[in-house]
Amino acid sequence: MTTAGKTSARTGKAPVAMFFNDITPGRSESLLRFRVIHFWEAKNLAKGGAFLGLELLLIDQQGTVMQGFISSTRAQTYRRHLKPGATYTLQNFFATKSKEIYRVAEQGLTISFSNDSVLSPLAGDDDSGSDDFPADRFRFHSHADFQANVGLRSDLYDVVGHLRLVNGQALTSRPILDESEMINMGHILVHLQTKDEPVMKLYLWDLAAREFYAKFTASEDTPSVLMVTTVNPKSLGGNLALSSMSSSRVFMDNDIQPTIDYLNWMNANPEIAQKVNAEEVTKVETMTIGQVFAYIKQEDAKEAFIHCVATIDDIVRDRAWYYIACSGCHTKATKGHSSLMCAKCGKDNVSGVAKYLAKISVYDNNDQALFVLLGDAGTELTGKPAAELVDKYFEANKELGAAHQMPAPQALIDTIGQTYKFKIKVSDLNLSGKIQALTVTKIVSPDVLPPLPNSAEAPVIVEDDLTFSTASASDAAGSGSGVEAASASITDDANMAKRRKHD
Repeated sequence: MTTAGKTSARTGKAPVAMFFNDITPGRSESLLRFRVIHFWEAKNLAKGGAFLGLELLLIDQQGTVMQGFISSTRAQTYRRHLKPGATYTLQNFFATKSKEIYRVAEQGLTISFSNDSVLSPLAGDDDSGSDDFPADRFRFHSHADFQANVGLRSDLYDVVGHLRLVNGQALTSRPILDESEMINMGHILVHLQTKDEPVMKLYLWDLAAREFYAKFTASEDTPSVLMVTTVNPKSLGGNLALSSMSSSRVFMDNDIQPTIDYLNWMNANPEIAQKVNAEEVTKVETMTIGQVFAYIKQEDAKEAFIHCVATIDDIVRDRAWYYIACSGCHTKATKGHSSLMCAKCGKDNVSGVAKYLAKISVYDNNDQALFVLLGDAGTELTGKPAAELVDKYFEANKELGAAHQMPAPQALIDTIGQTYKFKIKVSDLNLSGKIQALTVTKIVSPDVLPPLPNSAEAPVIVEDDLTFSTASASDAAGSGSGVEAASASITDDANMAKRRKHD
């Protein structure tokens, strides 16, 4: 780096100090004094994450916040001297117009380091000591504010609130976070509520996810307040979802004054914790069959739970509609020499119970799909447990051997032609293309297909709702059950059901 002494000697005059509000576009030899609030790497995701440089968030003595930028060719020179929270002087810089999307400061200019920029630590005994600089400045948005800015790619604002769910786990008992799962998924999903406003989904990606994990697991008590800076509001399935950005920082409980203030508000208003409808907290996006398959095709798609309204077209009848599960964990049991064994429980002699594993053909207004009914979802659909149906069948047909497979029961066949809202899981098997059938985890409710659009109506475009800036947003809430071991063995039929979808 060039030193301040060499610059003064070259120019023959002392630099003139100025505040951020006095900066005008173009080159300047003036002296700036500021605190570095935060800095992060800028990358071009369209070109494989190519490093563009360092972006900085700076604040001066007047509390004005500006964004700074150090290009990739100069980043190595300055990076080792930068420390969040430290104060500096900068002489010789170029003020350029700020980018119009994803701005992190209100100022319309960005301080760009030039080839003769001089960055120096601000001495503690300087007339303008580091204590004169504000530590930070935040810009908070409410649920309504974020909703109004969905998809605009405008300024990024901060959010603070109390946690409702962490990766689908309620805070009634401390949520368990798996570091390997977080690394594999690349994100953590939380449900956040700001005071008495609606609950929002907040996806924490990459560095923000790791920062959340580190602070959450290190806390002796279960954290209840979360603040995340510079989040991007998006729409997923028509619902508001916030996404962290590379500039985002994570704070909890007593970390900083805004979280302390919010924690004090919570302690003074304990009844607020009882105001949220649990169904609102765990609300899942609703998509058409076509939108589900469009989501699966995304390169950065993750496991997700989705609501889908569809009509049952037929029951696939050339394969078993149930499996024999371990009565303890409901994982598929295997036959031993003289007993049933369970690999998950590690036992060689377990009791077996019949569980649903029925494949059904479904359709909506535009597409067809194969769904797999597993476990309790089959019971919710037919009103009868699989074990009850199987037991009654073999009691009435005692001459049949144990190897005989019961055909599809009337209770399942009677569901043909009925329309429901299904809760389905998009699994890793779907994302990898190993299977196309979608697993039904719950029958939400009877439903009706929406009316077909007329020719005057514009087509619905869903791609923007399914894409985040760094990764796709997917509801990874909830962990898989033992019945997934059974679904993993399913392979798709070569053909869909023979009936047409609008017969």
